[in-house]
Amino acid sequence: MTFPEIDVKSLPDGAYLLDVREPDEWQAGHAPDACHIPLGELQSRVGEVPLDRPVYVVCRVGGRSAHAAAWLNHIGREAINVDGGMQSWAAAGLPMVSESGRPPFVA
Repeated sequence: MTFPEIDVKSLPDGAYLLDVREPDEWQAGHAPDACHIPLGELQSRVGEVPLDRPVYVVCRVGGRSAHAAAWLNHIGREAINVDGGMQSWAAAGLPMVSESGRPPFVA
């Protein structure tokens, strides 16, 4: 399984960030402008993923997003795995929001 990877600090401004974590992980804390499609729903919801720009895929540590990026590339999309996932995002001090009303964290 091959796919390109990028460090969280190297994400371009305005990147399309696709978070493939489970709903409880998403609600605990996510990137402010990320789009959420859990990995288990990605095949049925792939029409929501843009065709005209690179898709940067993130999960908790990088395993699920690696599978998602590989599959997206396999079907002809341009997908890049975000190395280290949301744990690296949080460690880098990048902004996060939560849906729970509590301070965001990586679940």
